[in-house]
Amino acid sequence: MEKISQWIADASDAICGYPEFLLLIGGGLILFVLSRGISIRHLPQGLRALRDKQASDSGKQTGQISSVQALLSAIAATVGMGNIAGVAIALSVGGPGVIFWMWVSALLGMTTKFFEGALSVMYRGQDDEGNPQGGPMYFITQGLGKQWHWLAVAFSIFGLVGTLCFMQANQLVESVTTVFTTPMGIENTAWLRFGLGVVMALIVGAVIMGGIGRIAKWASRLVPFMVVTYLVFVLIITVMNIGQVPHIFKQIFEQAFTFQAGAGAFFFVALTGARRAAMVNEAGVGTASMMHGASKNTDPIREGHIAMLGPAIDSGIVCTLTAIPILIAGNYVGLEDPKGLYVALGAWGQLLPGIGQYLLMAIVFCFAFSTMFSYSYYGQKCTNFLFGTKGVKWYNYYYLVMIVVAAVMSLKTMVSIMDIAFALMAFCTMPTIIALAPRVMKLMKR
Repeated sequence: MEKISQWIADASDAICGYPEFLLLIGGGLILFVLSRGISIRHLPQGLRALRDKQASDSGKQTGQISSVQALLSAIAATVGMGNIAGVAIALSVGGPGVIFWMWVSALLGMTTKFFEGALSVMYRGQDDEGNPQGGPMYFITQGLGKQWHWLAVAFSIFGLVGTLCFMQANQLVESVTTVFTTPMGIENTAWLRFGLGVVMALIVGAVIMGGIGRIAKWASRLVPFMVVTYLVFVLIITVMNIGQVPHIFKQIFEQAFTFQAGAGAFFFVALTGARRAAMVNEAGVGTASMMHGASKNTDPIREGHIAMLGPAIDSGIVCTLTAIPILIAGNYVGLEDPKGLYVALGAWGQLLPGIGQYLLMAIVFCFAFSTMFSYSYYGQKCTNFLFGTKGVKWYNYYYLVMIVVAAVMSLKTMVSIMDIAFALMAFCTMPTIIALAPRVMKLMKR
């Protein structure tokens, strides 16, 4: 069994290192150049599109949710443990300079998400009940042609594995036992973790059984609340330590271009950062296009403008909010085997004694559950494409059972399997986006 686990880990390192890095970052650069920096030039259009109440141009049924709900639901999926644990690990590996490169990656991710959002509306399909559906499986078959149906099937199969919330469920249980039960003298047994897993599954089940409408409803409430709450507490920490802030941003820009920090940042992005980036903003993986494909909007370019705001929020704003307290506390330096969530909890406990780690834990709860809500929908879409609408109910049961399994089992092998699945999803999606991008540009000019 150990040999199998090691083989999976080695395969994950091979696939999710340089190949995934070159695909996502290199592909993002190609799209950025092709669109002449649309993530910068058209940012005002994206913000204006959020205020536009016109969702459909004909009143006919084209989806189930609004464009804004699609955006917030997609953000709910991407704003998770990676925004906290992943950033802390990045700082430990590469120093403050990695934050600058995260901002650069966010710009590229915004460009990729623009094309994803546009293609999800340009090439909508239908399920076996005639309901409109969107996502990579549909813009592969309709954009590239039916001879590429096998690629859409491959994406859906990989999606059934990649969209399981192993890391979120496992790390949420780990956080609860570390912060609450262990200090209370309660032993961290398998039965305790099983019980916590069942509680999580019941909470998630109460939302996802209501379908995309209920998921979007919760996301539209939870995402603004948790991001604003996070912002408020980080601002409090920043004001309390205002004298250190200029030095922190000076470090970010200076160390981004030194060889030591730059090499560390590149090492992180190439070997561990590419898989973390896929878990953070998922640009090029194809998940967000499934959510935007459910939008009632019939204007592909408008949907693209709205979709590209996602990486600006999760990889830009939220990751920066995570970095500031950790940089102020300085507890990320010299760690040989950094555990990201513990680094973040330690920083908040240090800067807000007595309450800091509990405040961050409350935010972690929101982040983790928001991801688990939205990821279930991605799995439902893949199931729908492969097995039809009747299979969705059984997928939900499978998804909830796997939350309990993730709470009990070791994390390393499960995360390696998820990372491989995410990378394979990207290998299906990103080349398709690049191939179809000229059609989006032609439509935008028209």
